[in-house]
This record gives sequence, structure tokens and C-alpha cells, in this order.
Amino acid sequence: MPGENLSRDEARERAALLSVDGYDVSLDVRTAVGEDTGDGPRTFRSVTTIRFRCSEPGVSSFADLIAPSVTAVSLNGKDLDPSEVFDGSRIVLEDLAADNELIVDARCAYSRTGEGLHRFVDPEDGEVYLYTQYEPADSRRVFANFEQPDLKAPFRFEVRAPEGWTVWSNGVGERADGVWRFAETKPISTYITCVVAGPYHYVTDTYSRTFDDGTTLEIPLGALCRKGLAPHFDADDVFLVTKQGLDFFHDHFDYPYPFGKYDQAFVPEYNLGAMENPGLVTFREEFIFRGKVTRASYEGRANVILHEMAHMWFGDLVTMEWWDDLWLKESFADFMGAFSLVGATRFQDGWITFANRRKAWAYRADQLPSTHPVTADIRDLQDAKLNFDGITYAKGASVLKQLVAYAGQDAFLEGARRYFKRHAYGNTRLGDLLSVLEETSGRDMGAWSRAWLQTAGVNALTPQVLLAADGRVDELAVVQEAAESHPELRPHRVAVGLYRRSAEGALERYARAEADVDGPRTVVAELAGAEAPDLVLVNDDDLTYCKIRFDTASLETLKAHLGDLTDPLARALCWSALWNMTRDALLPARDFVDLVLRFAGRESDIGVLQMLHAWANSSLVNYVAPEWRKTGGRLLAEGALRELRAAGPGSEHQLAWARFFASVASGPADLQLLQDLLAGTEQVEGLTVDQELRWAFLEPLATHGAADEAALAAELARDDTASGKRHQVRCLAARPSAAVKAQAWAQVVESDALSNALVEATIAGFDRPSQRDLLAPYAPKYFAVIERVWRERSIQIAMHVVQGMFPSLQHSRATLDAADAWLAAHEDAAPALRRLVLEARDDLARALRGQECDAAASAAN
Repeated sequence: MPGENLSRDEARERAALLSVDGYDVSLDVRTAVGEDTGDGPRTFRSVTTIRFRCSEPGVSSFADLIAPSVTAVSLNGKDLDPSEVFDGSRIVLEDLAADNELIVDARCAYSRTGEGLHRFVDPEDGEVYLYTQYEPADSRRVFANFEQPDLKAPFRFEVRAPEGWTVWSNGVGERADGVWRFAETKPISTYITCVVAGPYHYVTDTYSRTFDDGTTLEIPLGALCRKGLAPHFDADDVFLVTKQGLDFFHDHFDYPYPFGKYDQAFVPEYNLGAMENPGLVTFREEFIFRGKVTRASYEGRANVILHEMAHMWFGDLVTMEWWDDLWLKESFADFMGAFSLVGATRFQDGWITFANRRKAWAYRADQLPSTHPVTADIRDLQDAKLNFDGITYAKGASVLKQLVAYAGQDAFLEGARRYFKRHAYGNTRLGDLLSVLEETSGRDMGAWSRAWLQTAGVNALTPQVLLAADGRVDELAVVQEAAESHPELRPHRVAVGLYRRSAEGALERYARAEADVDGPRTVVAELAGAEAPDLVLVNDDDLTYCKIRFDTASLETLKAHLGDLTDPLARALCWSALWNMTRDALLPARDFVDLVLRFAGRESDIGVLQMLHAWANSSLVNYVAPEWRKTGGRLLAEGALRELRAAGPGSEHQLAWARFFASVASGPADLQLLQDLLAGTEQVEGLTVDQELRWAFLEPLATHGAADEAALAAELARDDTASGKRHQVRCLAARPSAAVKAQAWAQVVESDALSNALVEATIAGFDRPSQRDLLAPYAPKYFAVIERVWRERSIQIAMHVVQGMFPSLQHSRATLDAADAWLAAHEDAAPALRRLVLEARDDLARALRGQECDAAASAAN
């Protein structure tokens, strides 16, 4: 619909005119159960009453609603003709009064894409589950509203649901006369309202806190999931992290949790990791672990729980005015997730994960042609949808970590406290935050903001070491470089660590200095006179956001002794730096693979180890010279099997190596071992091949033609669940057959019958590195259809297709030329679509550069 893509200018104009006093929303979802009629989308009744004021009586504006039909519209007691005022996405409101009441009675559609009110039928027991997901602008798929973050209002929801169901919303609810009615919310934005309904399994607890003034706060806690997942649901651990987080934020924010209860719903077919709806946070149900997982998975879940909790203050209590300042919530929540993880929970190594995993996401995003400042230029909702990215989350959080080092932790937290109190239940821009930070730190936040928030790109920091005649450091300097496309040099507060090998062989830090790096070259005077180092680590302790480079001597030390680094954070930083060098075609990819083979087995941090596995796989798929792929794959499989057999029986390292072995297995002996492990005729001491691991073993077997449709059907019979179905669909699409690929393409590109989760699974199965020849015919087809896909499908599904079906495995100049030709011929295509193609094209070009680097190194040897 033409009006579906709300622009920033339209939102500003409407916000200048309107103030919203309240919403009453009545939903009837009893139609969620029963057989499909087959005549159009399944719908539910949605009746909305909006009370709002207009600063210029007599003008026109509009309300937002995306619905198959509207039954009635009434404005200030006057009935309007829906066919005249509703165009499918907007309701025209003419001749507004100073005080207005709008009533809209509509038939809204249940979603199968995870946008709006999602309806899921559990294949295990036939039960129906509903939940809403709105960010950035999908509440208009469920009720009529003014869909923009700065038109906050209190909401009252009521829901009619099938007998036997429970319904949850942001406020406390109770059922009377067959209707669930919920307490009015505080003033909040439309995109964080929420409804969850169905026969969910529900567990409760209570959080209690007595403050220094003697007052006590009690928060009812709840956690819910599908009945089929109840046997796996460790709600006690969810509640433990929740209570620890609430204590931490109360200690540091000096503002009591403002939204009453705290429910957390783990829901099926979720597009995101989680969503911060106040009083009813929603999570993807994959955070309920059906099999054995490593500590990194529990740490990841705890981080997300705390990230969403931080949003109760950063985002829900105080909300950005428009999506330009999305970072005001996401960057802060990402930083606070790690900050509270380390400060409040058992996951004391959270900053290692942050340095290794979150920042890798940021570094990649910041080197794409679509990179943008943390404070972005968001023209419309399509732009907003794409800006939930590594810049807004991980770079923003990294920048905040730099800010804490720059301004001081106490000043930073005091600024947050003033920010909450000053802007509670309101909307803010960048300047509102900077002003309180200037008050508390005494620093010039304008200069800091211009350098870190309002420019794009990542700097590289490289040490220069000059030794004196006695072998000691004469001068140590840090050289700062920037990309040509983003030449800004920034001020960095860094720690520089000097490391030497001990007599026992350990690589340990013996000197450290903090310095303000500013400009192209900064001398670290404090380190003059130190003993000559074997390794210089710029950005030791990970204080700033930068790409670390090494001098020649340090790089040679790492190549020989990376596993001897005793500090796990320093080790993680070095691994991250080496990976960035591989992606930048400064380190041959086969050298990175060799480092993983020699040193990953000594990695103590399980999260870092799993990241190394992912990077090694990516090196093999994207960056090694094509002629070395087979050799590299064999070496990785041999190394993974060796480490699997050497790992402690039953350990999480053993599990990680088992999964990695499956991901690189391709030879007949490797595939036979996987089959034998599945059959139980072969065992690895301590390794339990549970259902999730069975699917992990079946995937490579399907990919290489060693597990057919019948085998996958038999496995689904063992695991006839929603999770099992997703695994089966992925494995079916992974089979090495032209007919299979054609069917997968048709299901994803030519049909909208699959739900969002099954679209994702099909795409994941379709795109197999060992099947490049089978996939080659789809490169020209991709460029021929993506504009139609973008036009006809919901933005979430269109994004899945455009990103997932790009011919990223066709590593050739011809594919690059095809992408360039499409971009040149479609300059007027939707900017968000062009951005996705441009990003994929850049990844392909980077892969080709990496392959050239790897091939050149091989030729030189």
C-alpha cells in the first residue's frame, strides 16, 4: 500500500498536530481456532477507541491500520464511509476538533510472518498459540493507531479468547464474563504494546526489594512457553537472572522498575531474539534448550534477558523521538546487557564474549558500503527496519564502553539517572542525553559525539616499536589509520599491553599503560625503557572500538605462540584481530585455518571456541583459494575429530567439537562415522547424541546425499515437534538434487505458503557450499525476481529472501558484475532493497579479495 511506508517528515508533522490521551483496544481472537475456510486470510475483530487532541482544529491527519477490511469508522460521533477514508493502510481524518474520539471496527489478519498478531499451530498437539510482535511499526496490523514512537499514550486492552486459554498483555489482567481485561498501562509507544494468548505453560515467582528509605517493591514474575516445551523449560534459571538483573538496575539506576509485573514469554517462530514490551517481554523459544548446550548458550540467554530488562528504562520509560535515535535504546541495552551480566550474574567473562562476538558483528557492519553513524539518518520505516543492525547495537555499545572509559563510570551512571528522572514517559533526541552527560562528567560531549556518534567507519590501530641499543623500548607509538571512504580519526582511550614469554613458555603481560590516542600517531611515553616485548597488544582490556593490527614481531609471536597467551580476554582480542586481518585480505585464510587447527584446542573460553569454529568455517567457504577448499575441509575435519576424541568426556568442549566436526564433515569416512553415531554402533565416550545433536549430524548427511527423504521422515517421526519440523525442512532443502533446489526456490520465492520460520529453514538448507554447481542457475533468476519479491511480500519475508537467496557462493567476477548491473539498472528501487543487495555484493567482493590473497600466499610459498 502506498501509505504503508511512513516517512519521518510525515511523522514529525503529525506529532506537531496531535497529542494522544488514551487507547481502548478490544480484540476477539476466538477465530484463531477451528479449520481454515480457505477463502482469504483468517481474521479477527479489532475495535479501537482513540482519544486525542489536535493543536490546529479544522486540519486533516490520518491514523494507521493495515487490515483486510474495515467495518465501521466513527470520528467525533460521525460515521464515516470506510470505503472512502480507508485505503488499506491509512484512515483519513478530516476536520479534526480540539478534542477527538476515533472509533475503528476492523477485521485484521492473523500473521504467519512474525509481524503483527502471529498465529502458530503446534504440529505436536494441534494447539494454537498467538503472540504479537510490532517493532518498528506492526501494531497497526492489530489495531488502529498513530504508529510512531513519539505519540505515547496509556493503553487499555481487552481480549475475548477461546475457552481454556490464558491471555497476557502489558498490564495485569483478569478474566470476567468471558473477557480478559487488563490494567491501563503507563504512557508507552505503540510498538511496545503486546498481547500473548493461548494454552501456554505458565510459571510464577516474585521479586522483592526494600530500598534505603524503607519502601518495599514487589514485582510479580512470570515465565511462559508452549506446553510441548514445558519439560525442557528451566524457568528457575530464567527467574534467577531476572532477579539478579532487577537488583543490579535498581542499584545503578535509582529509578524503581516502573511497569508493575514482569512476564517473559518464549514464543514460536519469532523473528527476533527478543522484544522489550514493558511487563511482557517476548523471546524466541530457541532460548529453551531441548538438548545439551554449552555454557555460552546460557550466557547468551542471560545477556538477552538483561538486554531487554535494560530497555525498561532505556527505550520504554524514555523513548527515542524517531528511529534516527534508535541507538538511544539499543546501544544502551546492548552495553548494559554485558555490563550487568558481569556485574550481577555467574557469567563473569561477559566482556570476553562482547569483545569476540558482538564486536565482530559491529566490525563487519561498519565496513559495509551501507555503514552509517550510530546516530543514523532514518528517512522512513523501511530504513528503520534495516537499522536494527551491528552499528546500532554492537558498535553503539562499544562506543558506550569507550564513553565509560572517557567520562568515568560514576559520571556515566549518574547521567543515566538524571536522564530517566528528567524524561520519564517522554521522548528524547541525542542532545537530551549529551546534556546530562556533560553535567555529570564535565567533558565536552559535543566533540565526543561528533567523533563517535555522528561519523561512520572503524579505525585501525597499529603499534610501532623502536628498540634502543640495549634491547629496551626506545619509543612505542600507536599509529591510527582510517578507510578512504570514512577518513575520520577519533580520540581513543586505550590500554597498551606488553607481553613476553616466560621461562615456562607462557605468554604473559609484564607492562601496561593507558593513553589517549588522538591523530595519526601517538607516542606512549610511559612504556619507554620497558624490556623488549614479544607481543604488543594495542587496545588491551578492550577499552575502545577499533581494529587491532600488529607489528611484524608481534604477528610472528602469535603465529608461533597464540595458545600460550594466558589471559583469556587478551587471547580473544588477538583472535578477533587475526580474523579481521583475514577478512581484510591481510592474512591468508589458510593461515587462519592453520592457527585454529593448532591453537583452538587449547581455548578455555567456550564462547570463543565456538566463535573460532564459525570463523574457520567461514574462512573455508569464503576466503581460501578455491583449489585449496578440499584440502582445507579435510584438515578441519581431521582436526575437529582429533579434538573431539581428546576432549573431556561429557564436557561442553566435547559437544562444541562434535558440532564443528559435523559442520565440516564431507569425506566418506566422516559421513560414515556420523551415521554410526546416529545408529549407536559407534560411540565417543561421554558424548550423548540427544535429539538436537541427531539433527546436527543428519544435516551434513542430507547435504552429501547420505540421508534421503525417508531417513528424514523417520527422524521427524522421532521428533514430531515444531523444532523437529524446522530441522527436517532445512535438511530436505539441503539434499544435492536439482529437483530439490527447484522445489525450495519455488517454495520461498514463488509462494507465500510457508511461515517465516519455515522460510528461514528452507533458505538455510538451499544454500550449501558443497553445491555451488547446483546453485549456479539461480544467480540470474535472483536478480530477475527480487524487485517483485520486495513489492509483494511483507518486509520481513522480503528481507529473508533478498539476503538469503543472494548467490553468495558464486565466487566469480561474473556474479559481481551481475550485482553491479542490477544496481545500475535499479537506481530508483526501494532504498532498503538496494542496501541489501549492495551489502551482499560487498561481502562477495571481500571474499574474492580474500581468495586472491590466499592464492598469492600459496604461490609465494
